[in-house]
Amino acid sequence: MKFSVPVTCVLLLCFWAGQTEAQPEIYKDSKQPPEVRIKALMKRMTLEEKIGQMTIIERDVATPDVVKKYFIGGVMISVGNGPRPMASAKEWVDMLNHIQQGALSTRLRIPTVYTTCAVHGNNDAYNATIFPHNIGLGVSRDANLVKRIGAATALELRATGIQYTLAPDIAVCRDPRWGRCYESYSEDHTIVQKMTEIISGLQGDIPHGHPTGVPFVSGKTKVASCVKNFVGDGGTVDGVDEGNTAIDYEELRRIHMPQYYDSIRKGVVSVLLSYTSWNGKRVHANHALVTNVLKKKMKFQGMVLAEWSGLDRMTTPPHSNYTYSVEAGILAGVDMVIVPYNYSEFITTLTSLVKNKYIPISRIDDAVHRILRAKFVMGLFEDPLADYSFTGKLGSQEHRELARDAVRKSLVLLKNGKSDDDPLLPLSKNVTKILVAGTHAHDLGYQCGGWSMRWQGFRGNNLTVGTTILTAVRNTVGSHTKVVYEENPDPEFVKSNKFSYAIVVVGEVPYTEIHGDSRNLTIIEPGPRTIKNVCGAIKCVVVIISGRPVVMEPYIEGIDALVAAWLPGTEGQGVADVLFGDYGFTGKLANTWFRSVDQLPMNVGDPHYDPLFPFGFGITTQPRK
Repeated sequence: MKFSVPVTCVLLLCFWAGQTEAQPEIYKDSKQPPEVRIKALMKRMTLEEKIGQMTIIERDVATPDVVKKYFIGGVMISVGNGPRPMASAKEWVDMLNHIQQGALSTRLRIPTVYTTCAVHGNNDAYNATIFPHNIGLGVSRDANLVKRIGAATALELRATGIQYTLAPDIAVCRDPRWGRCYESYSEDHTIVQKMTEIISGLQGDIPHGHPTGVPFVSGKTKVASCVKNFVGDGGTVDGVDEGNTAIDYEELRRIHMPQYYDSIRKGVVSVLLSYTSWNGKRVHANHALVTNVLKKKMKFQGMVLAEWSGLDRMTTPPHSNYTYSVEAGILAGVDMVIVPYNYSEFITTLTSLVKNKYIPISRIDDAVHRILRAKFVMGLFEDPLADYSFTGKLGSQEHRELARDAVRKSLVLLKNGKSDDDPLLPLSKNVTKILVAGTHAHDLGYQCGGWSMRWQGFRGNNLTVGTTILTAVRNTVGSHTKVVYEENPDPEFVKSNKFSYAIVVVGEVPYTEIHGDSRNLTIIEPGPRTIKNVCGAIKCVVVIISGRPVVMEPYIEGIDALVAAWLPGTEGQGVADVLFGDYGFTGKLANTWFRSVDQLPMNVGDPHYDPLFPFGFGITTQPRK
């Protein structure tokens, strides 16, 4: 059979087209190295697709149509904004997979990435295990403990379909008046450096010989992590959140940067910038810090993120010169921007700046290269949709036991008896009657603190599942011991009931970020009155639930024993385990406990150091035999 030349050409073209269709694009080939895949994909991307990848939007506005139309690179689920209150893990997965369909229906099928602020467990999901906040974990000095917590958190995030957390916070809190102090492991950077081992738990152990600064995630049971907030946010003047860190570069490098080097060596995927300024210049606009130090000197090759509305807040008032803010932030070295709502304005503004050559395309390409590198190492192109195989990991008994152990190791015994030869702790389980008092004795929300089910935390026992300290006491005492709970008893009630001793649990209300800034650092009323009424009548141990050291000197003489429990999370049984001597106290202060707020800021090594309890202090006890 003979064909004419035109027919032959058509057949050959069809054959070649079929061959091309049969062979996947290089960027879709998981056997290819990530850098090869990135370059192949970027050659095919338009400016619109690139800028879409640089955009993170809030879940509220992240419909499949929006994700598809704007090529959105990331979706953030803010705390308290899940599918619905008390949603199951399956409902979370369904919600996120629905959004992902928008990304998978785009021309290049680049998956979007989901992120949330899982700062002490998957603290947004009902029934999740909520671990102690970092200030308590720093007390343990136990790097392996936080690594195991990271691994458990990764599984509980995967249970809800989330692949990426904006955690851990590796700030060095130099002033407890700062509203984010509880997100810091310590005032001492060496402890914070040790605790970066949580990254290995979240992402997996980085292989030997892995290139320095290149992100790493080891598989489906792990998640990408993000260290924050770069840099110096724990050292602002007077501890003001989003304030000014007024120190020279040498002090910034010596105190606030070492833990970032450790994180980069562990393959951390991203770095989130701080709202703060350094010597008057916003970090989000600081090219010297973001590009010259973080990206070049530290050799960080992951993503640099702008905080939630971080570009808007570069000006006063916020958003007053948005074009300037976008230009300054992107030129400083920001790769991905948490918008979170005005995505069309951000995309339009950045597109105009590039087309009019205020921002070079090379800067956009650098950002997108880093974003795609992260997505490839996370395995998103191979597994863009979350599966349901991890849903049973949410709040598992294994993770709750780990959290309970973390609570035990985070407690610090600051006083035990009015004299050395008459200790109150460990408490006897088999006395006739025990009084439990205080606003925080039976309140999961107070126990967990901020970043728990809601951004500012919550009050009460209805929003998640766990064990309050009161319930833990009742679980622990002997069968013939009566436990009486009275939140704020008067002195006559205490005296007339013939209690053997009392456990008073008081502290701070939950708070987050700037809402937690405090000039007085006092516990909430009627806490002081409860201490006076109870401890003035019978032997008592006072348990402080707080995100930092608080004023205690006025009460210390009148109480028999004092325990710093920080913000222990959902597993209050760990507090009772140690109070009653099943385990000993081992925790040592990772932050100085001041006498008066007038002394602040005061850190170990300062010439005027005169604390109520010094850094490293903690009475140890042996478990009851």
